[in-house]
Amino acid sequence: MSGASRPNVLLVVADDQRFDTISALGNDHVETPNFDSLVRDGTAFTHHYNVGADQEAVCVPARSMIMSGHSLYQLEGPGGMTTEHPTLPETFGDAGYRTFGTGKWHNGRQAFNRSFDEGADIYFGGMGNHWNLPVSDRHAMGEYPEPRPTRGFSGTGSVWPGRHQYDRYASGTHSSELFAGATIDFLDDHADSADERPFFAYMATTAPHDPRTCPGEYLSMYDHDEIPLPESFQPEHPFDIGWCGRDENLEDHPRDPENVRRHIADYYAMITHLDAQIGRVLDALEEMGERDNTIVAFTADHGLAVGRHGLMGKQNLYDHSVRVPLLLAGPGVPDSERCDTLTCHYDLFPTLCDIAGLETPDAVEGESVVPAFDDPGYSPRDAVFLAYENVQRAVRGDRFKLIEYYVDGDRHTQLFDLEVDPDETMDLSDDDEYESELATLRKRLARAQTEMGDPMARE
Repeated sequence: MSGASRPNVLLVVADDQRFDTISALGNDHVETPNFDSLVRDGTAFTHHYNVGADQEAVCVPARSMIMSGHSLYQLEGPGGMTTEHPTLPETFGDAGYRTFGTGKWHNGRQAFNRSFDEGADIYFGGMGNHWNLPVSDRHAMGEYPEPRPTRGFSGTGSVWPGRHQYDRYASGTHSSELFAGATIDFLDDHADSADERPFFAYMATTAPHDPRTCPGEYLSMYDHDEIPLPESFQPEHPFDIGWCGRDENLEDHPRDPENVRRHIADYYAMITHLDAQIGRVLDALEEMGERDNTIVAFTADHGLAVGRHGLMGKQNLYDHSVRVPLLLAGPGVPDSERCDTLTCHYDLFPTLCDIAGLETPDAVEGESVVPAFDDPGYSPRDAVFLAYENVQRAVRGDRFKLIEYYVDGDRHTQLFDLEVDPDETMDLSDDDEYESELATLRKRLARAQTEMGDPMARE
């Protein structure tokens, strides 16, 4: 068991989990007792953002921003991972931590190897069959063997045997259970060892990403007939957002309300199942006597529309797709606090370093949110810049949000007052009463594009 004075770190990153999918944060239709315990025992940052993506696979830059501390247009190298300074787990490893990773790593094998000393059940793909994911343990030299498929593997999802290399397929074990089990095995080994170092453990799930399959007991918890449609449900998006790929074809056009409710029910079932697996990991921390000495951080790479605004995916800049949970609990983190300061993925790197008492590498662009623990009015920024490929740009201030679309030479503008319209259903861009807010946000967006190195910034 660790006798180190520095706290341990457990960082959990989910896939596709939207900000409003936790019971304790206001969703009465989903059961999340373990997420609720983190809200109760720690601080919830309720306005945390993935600032977008420069590609269809939104998870790749999102995870790179978490691990590198770089903003979207400063990402570099294979998988968008930094090559000029240590990654988040590498920084902890350099400070004397034992580092371990499991689960989804969509940012290159070499980046994983230099980030973690140890790893088990690593998935290098984007998505796949939750019950039969190809996985590897960490190979010291980074030479991962070709996969050996088990009988009956269908190859569904983004599984390319010729592109990604694995040890084996985890046939019959759900991904959330697999990754939780690998994390628990690491914790058990740490508890039984004579290793006095603190640990940094990273568990990245493929849930609740589709295909939304999980044990039947969880699916049966949610009757789609009792699931309400979101306020922003639309059969179709009212105009072309500049992207209509795989995610948008998961449901027929126009969107059928009953089918959307089914998607939402299955989405909630996946989240409740994931919540139970996180509970297993938290129990293991408790049993080894390290729960009170471990910083637990939970977030997701990005959100998901699931029928909102007539969309199904995350290739857009509405809050349902760019806003995600950020829960922090453990030593140095206030209990039962909620903070609405505007935070971004690249703030997580300096925040964890700050709580643990480590120096943050100079190249990290994010800002620690630790000052918000003592000062509720603290904010690392006055607005969040958002982008998707070369077709959408947005800026979100304290109250108003501007989204600009550039599709086939046409420009479409939306302005929302999030204080009175959090579901982003009332476009105010043509309302003369809000002309001043629109002009102010357009200037703020242009400034942000320049500050962030956006290739679409106007000279």
